[in-house]
Amino acid sequence: MLNSITQLTPTDLQAQGIKVVLTDLDNTLIAWNHPTGTPELKAWLQTMADAQIQVVVVSNNNARRIHRAVTALGLPFIARALKPLPFGLMRAKKQLGLADHELVMVGDQLLTDMIAANWVHIRPVLVKPLVETDAWNTRITRFFERFFRNHLKRKYPDLKWRNSLND
Repeated sequence: MLNSITQLTPTDLQAQGIKVVLTDLDNTLIAWNHPTGTPELKAWLQTMADAQIQVVVVSNNNARRIHRAVTALGLPFIARALKPLPFGLMRAKKQLGLADHELVMVGDQLLTDMIAANWVHIRPVLVKPLVETDAWNTRITRFFERFFRNHLKRKYPDLKWRNSLND
């Protein structure tokens, strides 16, 4: 669990053999209601590109919505991933031709991103949502997510937000 996707560093990722960061779009990479991204995000993406670590968006959104959001960022994407079902992540794995241990899936939702990652044996990295508001459909998921998060906190008392993969 990291505070933000931008806390992933090439050094940490490369030390663990990670070659590609799969990421959710809304409230993980960009705020759902602010589709252009921040200067911090753009700097992070450049750092990843310089280190030859590819970033690929895997989102439940339609292709048109994702294309509008990521074109300026120059990122490839997989639309209609149907998370928490495994289909979108399986498509990404097949297209990239990488082993499970060479990928991470970063997302802000336990019940979609993290379940999908676990289902296909990709290391999940949960991040805090970028903004506290959500689209109407995500609010429903967040309601149920609270119960699961509380259960996990009781089961794993050491579970906490971190600043890097190596914390």
